[in-house]
This record gives sequence, C-alpha cells and structure tokens, in this order.
Amino acid sequence: MTTATATVWDDLVGQRPTIEVLKHAASGVGMTHAWLITGPPGSGRSNVARAFATALQCERRTGCGVCEACRLGMSGSHPDITWVKSETSVLYVDDMRDLVMSAAKFPAIGRWQIVVIEDADRLGTPENPRTGNALLKAIEEPTPKTLWLLCAPTVQDVLPTIRSRCRTLTLATPGTEDVARFLARNDGVSETVAGFAARASQGHIGRARALALDEETRSRRREVVSIPARLTSLGACMTAATNLAELAKEETEAITSDAEKRELGELQAIFGSERKDTASRSYRAALGALEKLQKQKAKRRVLDVIDRALMDLVSVYRDAIALAVGAPGMLVNEELRGDVQTVARAVTPDEVLRMIDAVFTAREQMLEFNVPPQLALESMMVALRLPGGRQ
Repeated sequence: MTTATATVWDDLVGQRPTIEVLKHAASGVGMTHAWLITGPPGSGRSNVARAFATALQCERRTGCGVCEACRLGMSGSHPDITWVKSETSVLYVDDMRDLVMSAAKFPAIGRWQIVVIEDADRLGTPENPRTGNALLKAIEEPTPKTLWLLCAPTVQDVLPTIRSRCRTLTLATPGTEDVARFLARNDGVSETVAGFAARASQGHIGRARALALDEETRSRRREVVSIPARLTSLGACMTAATNLAELAKEETEAITSDAEKRELGELQAIFGSERKDTASRSYRAALGALEKLQKQKAKRRVLDVIDRALMDLVSVYRDAIALAVGAPGMLVNEELRGDVQTVARAVTPDEVLRMIDAVFTAREQMLEFNVPPQLALESMMVALRLPGGRQ
C-alpha cells in the first residue's frame, strides 16, 4: 500500500480556491512580482505565504513537499526566502531600506529571491508613509528575480500606493468543522477537544491549536469569557479591568522573559570585555537601544494579548444575541451557556450591540490612539455593566 506524500499545501485549512490560484501561479500561470495576501486574524496568511514561497522554489514547481527546496522552505531555512515580522507597532524605514537592497541580490540556490512581509499593515499610514515609500520603488521597478509577498488583515490596512501594485488574494475564515478535522488529524486530540477549540478560536488556526494542546491557554480564556456575567456592580467592573490588564502583563512577561535574556546575552557576547568598561559609549548606546526595543516589543505584545481577550469577550455577546433571537446551532461558548443566558436575560439585543461597540471602541483607543490599557479597559467594563434588577 502506498502512502500519499504530504505537499506544502496540505495544512492550509479551508482555502481551496486560493490554493488553486497559487498552484497555477507557481507553475507560471498568472504570476506577478508582488502579492498581497489578506484575511482576518487566524485565517492563515503567513502559512499561505510560506506554502506559496516554498512552491515557487520547488524543484518540480508544484510544492511537492519532498524535494530539498520544499524541506528548506517549510522549515523556514531557505536562503532565498526572507521573512520580515515586526514585534513592534511599526516597521522601521532604515530596516526596510536594508531589506530592499538585500532583495535585489541574485538568488543563491533557488529560482527567486522572495521576501515575505507578515505585517504589511505596519508599513505606515497615508500621513506617515516613510517606510512604505522605501519599499515602493522596489515594487514599482522590480528586479527580474525578486518577488514580494505581503500579508495584512485587509486591503485597506495597506498603503494605497503599495496595494495598487500588488495582486490581491483574500482568504476565507476557516469553518469550525474544517478546523476541528485539522486538529484531530494533525494533533491527535479528541473530537470533543477539537470541537471546543475550533468553536472557541472562531476560525483562528494558531489559537485553535493552543486551546487544544495547552491547559493554561484554556484556563486563561475561561477567565476572560466568564467576565460578562460577573459585571453586576461598579466594583466588579473595576476589578475585571484590573484583572484583565494584569493577565495580559503576566502572559507577556512569560513570553518575553527568556527572549530578553537571550538578546542581552548576545549583545554582551558581541562587545566582550568592552562592556565591563562603564565608560564605553558604544556599549551603553547599544544597550540603551536594545532596552528601548524590548520595551516596544513588550508593549505591542501586551496589546496583542488584550486584543485577543477582547475578541473572546465579543464572542460571548454574539452568543447572547444568538440566544435572544433563537438562532439554531451550538454557541461559540457552549460550555458557558449558563453565563451567556445570564447576559441574554439581563439586556436586549440592541443593548448587546452597544456593548459590542464598547469593546471595539476600547480596542481602537488602545491600538490607534495609545490610550493606556487600564483606562480603556475600565471605561469599557463600565459600559458592559449589567443593569440591576433585570438579571
């Protein structure tokens, strides 16, 4: 009996139409020098970009999954595929200029010099487009062997001058059944756990895997989605805001602690004995730059953790509307149906919509206007308070 060989496309969940387009492009049909891959968080933008970049380097031009180019591409170690992922709120113009110069080089072993920018939405704004402008000329006048793959949540998140020069692919949010089958097949989890993770993640593949495989992740989510039913007093609202902010800080510290120690160790190794000289300006300048960058990364990670929590909160309010209007099917938070019923009985669907709007307002305040998370969360929680006497 012959076992089917896994290709680079096999783990892309719920994206069959997109895969067909990219397969044709990899074989030379409909190919262009710049692509913009868009889709909601968790739809698999970076995974699609990885598969496409690998297929473009594939010795068979199919993404076979077995040749040396495919193995290097999928492992992230192909010398002609460069990955750019910002851990801060923006991509910096000097880094982009260096990247453009590097991308113009002839491929070392592959057919193309490919650059994947995972956060093209951080290239700048129409009011401050400097980083995007550094990339623009390279996309306008591409070298023959250079390809650009840009990823962003929506087309509107990318500078108009950049997006107008790219071929756009829009990914779908994977369905619950597709995600559950993927988890059961690839991670060996039970149908019950796979179903829960697929619903709770709302189509976010990476989030689904974390929920299916890690009890601490499931516990943190339970803490968040249990908040709406507890917001029965002003004190409860303030406590919930503080707890959510602290939860985000703790999770961020757990993620960044080892990385920050490693980065400091690498810096100290570079400067050697010079770092022991307190008068060493170069070391102090490098250390200051590293500390500044680490603070920026930590701030962004805190916001990312809070943003994910806010989307979990929204799922509870959407469930409440579904219950109120008698929509069929399982809730996203089926395991907390009692809490969802508490919210649905306390407020009308119109009031729930206003609560959802309050969540998105808090999100905008933090991500777009740099309002301190504690203040934005306190204001939001007060807006989410359940009215007394109607519970």
